[in-house]
Amino acid sequence: MSWTATWKDPHEQAVTAAVTLDAPWALVERFDTLVRDSGGKAERRGIEYIIKQLAKWGVPHTLHEPELLISVPRRARLEVLAPEPKALTAKTPSMSLSMDGHWQRGPLAYVPTGQAGAITAIFERAEISADVEGRVVLTEGYPSPGKVAALQERGARAAIFISPGERIHEGICTTIWGSPDLDSIGRKPKIPVLAVNKSEGRWLRDLAQSGAVKVRYSTKLDEGWRPIPVLVAEIRGTVEPEKFVLLHGHIDSWHQGIGDNATGDATLLETARVLWQHRQHLRRSVRIAWWSGHSHGRYAGSTWFADAFAMDIDENCVLHINCDSPGCRWATVFEDVFWMSEAEGIARAVIRDVTGQDSSGGRPLRAGDKSFSNIGVSTFYMLSSTMPKDMVKEKNYYPTGGCGGNIAWHTEDDTLEIADRDHLLRDIKVYAAAVLRAANSPIYPLDFAAVAAEFEQTLRRYQEAAGSQFDLGEAVEDARALGQDAARFYDRIAGLASASVDDPRVKRANEVQRRLARILVPINYTRAGRFRHDPAVDVPPLPDLEPAARLASLEPGSEAHRVTVIHLTRGRNRVRSGLRAARQVLAEAGA
Repeated sequence: MSWTATWKDPHEQAVTAAVTLDAPWALVERFDTLVRDSGGKAERRGIEYIIKQLAKWGVPHTLHEPELLISVPRRARLEVLAPEPKALTAKTPSMSLSMDGHWQRGPLAYVPTGQAGAITAIFERAEISADVEGRVVLTEGYPSPGKVAALQERGARAAIFISPGERIHEGICTTIWGSPDLDSIGRKPKIPVLAVNKSEGRWLRDLAQSGAVKVRYSTKLDEGWRPIPVLVAEIRGTVEPEKFVLLHGHIDSWHQGIGDNATGDATLLETARVLWQHRQHLRRSVRIAWWSGHSHGRYAGSTWFADAFAMDIDENCVLHINCDSPGCRWATVFEDVFWMSEAEGIARAVIRDVTGQDSSGGRPLRAGDKSFSNIGVSTFYMLSSTMPKDMVKEKNYYPTGGCGGNIAWHTEDDTLEIADRDHLLRDIKVYAAAVLRAANSPIYPLDFAAVAAEFEQTLRRYQEAAGSQFDLGEAVEDARALGQDAARFYDRIAGLASASVDDPRVKRANEVQRRLARILVPINYTRAGRFRHDPAVDVPPLPDLEPAARLASLEPGSEAHRVTVIHLTRGRNRVRSGLRAARQVLAEAGA
C-alpha cells in the first residue's frame, strides 16, 4: 500500500469523535414522511430541511435548479387475454415509453436471461439472440438499461421483467446518462417496459411455455423537463482553497427511500457539520452535494454538475466520493464498496482505521453518480457497509443495488426500520475521516503505479485471449514502463509526506497526479472521450481493447473479425497514446 494512502491527519480523531446522531437521525425520521420524487414537492421539503440546518450552523451553501429531463412512473397495467383472462400487478420503470394509459396488445414470448447473481451483473450489458420481432418479451431480472436496449434492438414490441422477489423493484431503464444531448437522444427507450413480481412472473412464464399467450398492457409516466435541486455546501480550506474534495449523494428516492438514500443524505449533513466545526484545520476545500435526478433522470443532477462546472472540476477537483446507502440494518461488513485502483489504499485504510475491519471492493460500476470519469477524476466508495454474504444466503436474499443488501431496496418497504443507528454512526465517521484525509494529505492520496500495474494485467489478459490474432505487446511494454516511471516518482516525493500543502514541491507533485488522473481515468473507464458521458451500462477495463477477449471466437477473414481488428487497432492507438502522455508527464517531473 502506498505511503500516500496511509497518511493520517492529526485532527482526525477529534473530527470523528465530534460525530453524533442528533442531526442525522432527525433527518432520517423527517425523510420517512417524504416520498421524494425528482423535482417533486416532497423532495423540495427535504432540500429545505437540509438548507435550514446548514443555515443554522452557518455552513455556506448554494442551491442550483437546472431544468433536466425527469421521468416519474405513475401507473402500469397488465392483463392476460388468452388462454385465460387474468389481471396482474405491474409497475413501469422510469424512462419507459409512456402510453398515456392507453392499451396495446400482442403475443407473449418468453426469453430466459436469468436473474442477476451479483451486484455487478445488475449493470452489465446484455446479449439477446432470440427472434422477438413484434412480440411482447417476458424475461427475468430488473428492467436494466442493458437488457431493455438489447430487446429493443431485436425488435421487441414491449418488455416484461420478472422481479427476483415478491416486491416489484422500481428502477430506470434508459442507457442515457443524465439528460440527453444530440449524441444520446436516439437511445431513449422506444418500447413500453413493465415489471411483475416473482410469483406472478413465474405463473406467466409457465403459461407462455405451455402455449400461445396474448396480453394487453399500458403504462403512464409523468415525463418532461423540470427544475430539480442541486444543493452544494462548501467549506473552504485555509491553505489551498481552490482545490477541493467532492462528497456527494442523491436526495431523490423511490418511496421513502430510507436506506437509499436518506441515510446517505444524513451522512452528508453530519459530515458538513463536523467539518465546519473544525474548519480551521481544513487545508483544502470540501464540497458536499445533494443532487436530485438520480432515480428518475439517470443521474441527471450529478451529470449537470459535471457539465456546468467542468473546467473547475478539471483544474481543481482532487477526487470524489459517493455516499449511498450507509447505516442500514444488518450491514456489518464492508464488501463491494468499490474504488479505482489508484484510490484503493486510502479507501481500505480509512475503513480499517475507523472500524477495525478489512474491506473488499474493486472496479467501480457504471452507476452511483459516477459522472466524473470522462473528465478524469479519481474516486472511491460507491456503496457503503453491507450485509455479510452468509446472512444474505441465510435470509434467501438476492443481489440489490443498495440498502446495505436489504431487499427493501427500491420498494415500498424501504422505511425507517431499514436504518440502523449504530451502523449509521460508524459509517458517518468513515466518510468524515475519508474526506478529511483526502483534503488534508500533503500529497494527494493516489497511487498511479497501481493503475499502471492494473493496465499491464488487463493488457496481458486481453493478449492471452487474442493470441496471435492481435498484438498488444508494445502496449504491455508501455504500461510496464509507466509503472516503473510512477514508482520512481513516488520514491522521489516520499520525503514530502510531512511537508506543507502550500510547499511548491508538494504543489508540483500534486499537479503531476492531477494530470495523470485526467489522462488515465478516461482511457480506463470511458469510450466517449472527455466531457461526454458514456451509456449507463458497465464499462470493462480499457474498454477500447475489450473486444480482444472475443477475437479468437470469430472466424479469421470474416467481416466480424476484420471489423473487430480495425476497432482494436484504433483502441490500441488510444491506449498507447494515453500511456505515452502519462509517461511524458512523469518525465517532465523528473521521474
